[in-house]
Amino acid sequence: MVEQFSGTWTLTASENFDDYMKAIGVGFATRQMGNMAKPNLVISVNDAGVISMKSESTFKTTEIKFKINEEFDETTADGRQTKTTITFENGKLVQKQTWDGKTTTLEREIQDGKLTAKCIMDDVVAVRTYEKV
Repeated sequence: MVEQFSGTWTLTASENFDDYMKAIGVGFATRQMGNMAKPNLVISVNDAGVISMKSESTFKTTEIKFKINEEFDETTADGRQTKTTITFENGKLVQKQTWDGKTTTLEREIQDGKLTAKCIMDDVVAVRTYEKV
């Protein structure tokens, strides 16, 4: 199930991420840093079923810990305070963030040994691809 996501993943490709950050309201300076960052994504699951997802880059390191289907408060890398729920649907980790009447969805899945993260805000879609280290 979720265990297939465990490990350290490094960003190898990013498509349309600037437009996605604009769509969710990220300011210019933070977008510039976000576009330059090449984060590692470190995912682990403990014995109690708590999943840790850590994004590490020279710009910023953030970590969320959560259980599937349980809402939690998240402070995103760009500073948004969101109510977040992550579900496991059709082999994908689906993260829904809501704040200020807005909702964005991040779908992470493993395809051909790579982890793809599809970031969706209204009609704007960004795809970030990670390879296992």
